[in-house]
Parts: sequence; C-alpha cells; structure tokens
Amino acid sequence: MVDDRARISGLVQAHTPVGTHPGYMPGFGNDFETEALPGALPQGMNSPQKCAYGLYGEQLSGTAFTAPSHQNERTWCYRIRPSVKHSGRFRKIEMPYWKSAPHVLPDVVSLGQYRWDPVPHFDAPLSFVSGMRTMTTAGDVTTQTGMAAHVYLVTASMEDEYFYSADSELLVVPQEGRLRFCTELGVIDLEPKEIALIPRGLVYRVELDEGPARGFVCENYGQKFELPGRGPIGANCMANRRDFKTPVAAFEDREVPSRMIVKWGGQFHACEIPHSPLDVVAWHGNYAPCKYDLRNYCPIGAILFDHPDPSIFTVLTAPSGVPGTTNIDFVLFRERWMVMEDTFRPPWYHKNVMSELMGNIYGRYDAKPQGFVPGGMSLHNCMLPHGPDREAFEKATNAELAPQKLDNTMSFMFETRFPQQLTEFAAREAPLQDDYIDCWKDLEKKFDGTPEGK
Repeated sequence: MVDDRARISGLVQAHTPVGTHPGYMPGFGNDFETEALPGALPQGMNSPQKCAYGLYGEQLSGTAFTAPSHQNERTWCYRIRPSVKHSGRFRKIEMPYWKSAPHVLPDVVSLGQYRWDPVPHFDAPLSFVSGMRTMTTAGDVTTQTGMAAHVYLVTASMEDEYFYSADSELLVVPQEGRLRFCTELGVIDLEPKEIALIPRGLVYRVELDEGPARGFVCENYGQKFELPGRGPIGANCMANRRDFKTPVAAFEDREVPSRMIVKWGGQFHACEIPHSPLDVVAWHGNYAPCKYDLRNYCPIGAILFDHPDPSIFTVLTAPSGVPGTTNIDFVLFRERWMVMEDTFRPPWYHKNVMSELMGNIYGRYDAKPQGFVPGGMSLHNCMLPHGPDREAFEKATNAELAPQKLDNTMSFMFETRFPQQLTEFAAREAPLQDDYIDCWKDLEKKFDGTPEGK
C-alpha cells in the first residue's frame, strides 16, 4: 500500500518517502552529486561492474561526447530500471495546440505589432502537456535552431503520466498558480516570480499544487541557456550562480500502469509502461533541472544620464553560432530605481533585428501603462517599430526627474534572432487586442521649426 502523502510529494518507496524534500543544491552549471539512499552513488568511477542496491548505471548526455570540456554536459544516473524499460511500442498522438517551427500558415499574417489579453482558463481538465497553447514559433526544430513561445493552462495533475521533450529545453515562467515538477532527478516546486529550466530528454510529471495555473514557456530548440557574460560589469549582480537551485535525488518505486509521452521532431508519441519511470536513486553530473527566484535578480542601470540597452537586464541567454547574436535571450524588467538626469527614462522608440515577445507576470509595465495586463503578451517582430504609447511618452517627457522607484512591476521578454510566426491559436482563438496599434495613433507632431519645440 502506498502512502498517499508520499505519492503527492513524488517521493515513494513502499511505505516510506526517501530523499530530502523540499531540498535543493545551490549553483548554476555545477557538478552535483546526490543520493536518496546511503551508498547508492559510486565513488571514484562512473560505471562499476555491479552498482549498489542492484541499480543500473546510465548516462544522460546533454551535449555531444566530444564537446569542449567547459561545455560538456552529462549526468550519471543510478536507477532501478534502465530507461529502455520506460519505452514501449510508441504510437503517434495528437497535441493540436502545441506547435513546432517551422510553422508558417499562409492565411495567418505575422506582420504587425500584436498584444493579447490573458488567455482564459478552460473548464475542461488540462494537464501541463495537454494545456500547452503555442503562440509563436521561430527557426526550425529539426535543425535545433530557434524557439517557440507558449502559454500553459493547467487545471489537473498528470496522473501516472510522464513526459519528456527530445526537441528542446523548456524555460517555465509561472504567472498564477503553483506547480510541482516531479523529475527523474528530483522535485521542483514552482510558483509565480520563479522560473524553472527543464533539460532536453529529462522525464517528469507535473502536478497541480494550487490552481488553476497559468504561465509562459519558452521552448529552446538550440544550445542550452547559460548565464550571460557580464563584461565590464564584472563578477557580481544580474543573476548570480548561487541563487539557482537544483533538486536533490528522489525516486519512486511504483508498479502501476503508466503512460509515457515523448515530443520528438515536432510530433508527439506515447507508449504504455507498467511502472513509474522516476526511479533514479542517485546521480552526479552537471545536466540537471533547476529553478531560480526572479526576486533575486539584481538589475544594473545608469546612475547619471541615458540608460543602457535592454540587454542589460538579461537573466539567461542561449547562444547561436553568431557571436553576440543569440538564439534566445530571457530578459527581466522588475522593480528598480530610475535616477537618470535629463533623460527620457522609459524604453525608447526603436526597431530591432531581434524579435521580442513580452509577457507580464504582475503589475504595470512603464512603457505601456494601459492594456498590457498581468498574464498578457505582446509581440514586436524583427524591424517592426514600437515604443511607449502617448500616455507614457507625455508623462516621461514632462516629469520632474527626481529619483523614482518603479514598484509593482515584473515583465519579461523572450527575444530571438529569428522572426516569430503566429500560430492559428494566437491569431484566431487567443484574446488578441484588435486595437493595440491604436495606442500610437494619438502621438502628435511636435516639430514647429523652433529649437524649443512645443
């Protein structure tokens, strides 16, 4: 008989939960080691002839074997069953709302500045997988370039159902509700103002801890997210490595009919297995899930005049083959002080080679005080102009430039070098604001031929 409380925690062996939950190890990209049973982790070697407890040794590789050592990522797992026991006869299944690039529909126009109200919750039970709604795609999943941006809607836990993506790493950004990611390598509890990184190939189940839950997902087809180089900023501030948390080992030993879903090549496949695949008792390596509290992000800004490009607010970056031009940047706009003299303080008007999808976690965004609400999104594609609406412009142009604290604000941006194409859901079903472009129509001509202007 299985203890129900242990079952919910994702930590079960017979009657007794094992491992430490909650429990996390600090650091980003560290070489971790953790075991849920004493002596389960081999010392001094990776693949002993016989593993303790009758476990199987297995490597999960996140990079090619011959990747440079400073980029090489892999984790050795010591598990009750090898992963081949978690695969059966796969059959293709449909996930009609989860799309992959390239996904260009001839009758869906992606040219324009777009903004959406929050996608409403549905009455039907939706899991983390079935509740995924793709908004944009960019690049090509089969060549491992680009990304997709999704909204997730969760009203039910995954029951004896498991998932992994062979296509991508997932960056999960909750906006409301709480989720629990029960993964092969441990348990991550996730709530708004936090983010999680789930590596390509990692098996997990998502439980609804408090709901309904809604949030955003950046599906990264390319190289893994890493911390951006700080350049002359130096060793501190922005996102610090110690604030990322990786879960300690935890496992399930449950013989129960289960379903495994795999995303591979933009398609979905499922098979039936007779047990839980979350059976890793110990592991060591640097390829693992983690979470990060966005309230720990230390923004950097100007302290005299002007202000830097928004890239100064980058939390994570996924590199491409072009130096300085990333596959994806994850950028955060959170509470901060504005102190610049003789400066237009909100984001300026601009066109950009990058394509910017923004989401609002909570509060008001300073460049768009109206219409960009928590749970909402906007898209400004490559070389399409955008910037403050009239209200924000007039306020910033005429404000007394005393030090000002931006409070109650947390928005983010998924920025990519590739054009982002709208899905049919984004164009036809999601609550698109048809009048978004009108936020700029009242901007006035102020040029009058005199140096002072109006």
